[in-house]
Amino acid sequence: MFIEKKECIHIAELLEKTKTALLKKDSIQLKDLSNQTVHSACNYQDSASITISVLVYALSKLIEREDYNKVRNWDAFVKKFNSIFDLAIKAISDNNQNKYEEYIEMARKSLESQSINLKQYIQDVLKKAAINKGSKIYEHGLSLEHTAKLLGTTQWELSEYIGQKSLNPKQIQTIDIKKRAKMALEFFS
Repeated sequence: MFIEKKECIHIAELLEKTKTALLKKDSIQLKDLSNQTVHSACNYQDSASITISVLVYALSKLIEREDYNKVRNWDAFVKKFNSIFDLAIKAISDNNQNKYEEYIEMARKSLESQSINLKQYIQDVLKKAAINKGSKIYEHGLSLEHTAKLLGTTQWELSEYIGQKSLNPKQIQTIDIKKRAKMALEFFS
């Protein structure tokens, strides 16, 4: 799907902020930035926005839990990761979406390939991050099937996670039957 110029600018800014937060090891800002990408992911349903959301959330978890200390040459990894984001920023700023998506995928692969000892752990963090972000995307109105497909996960994994989340009773709004009937009549008239 074609991403509008205004959204390209927003994505470039988001990637810049991510680079800074990663250098500062600011897990809170990384989580916030990940949540901001959910909007783009819902609007454009492109793999790059979804991958960014998952990647940034996974990085926030690695920093929050101080698991980055287990990654050999963390600082070298951050430098490489941020240089890939620089390329992605240039590509999206030039409105070259194919290159942009390639660089985002390259960033994901660079995280996955960090440490042989941590490979399984990082893959687990990425998988859990994908399911977490998937639940946010689902809350924004995408179908469970479509959300699972975009994330490369199963509907079962996603629905299991969504089902475990406790619903805030204040968030649940019901409409009495008379109002629903009135709305239906207005809709079909």
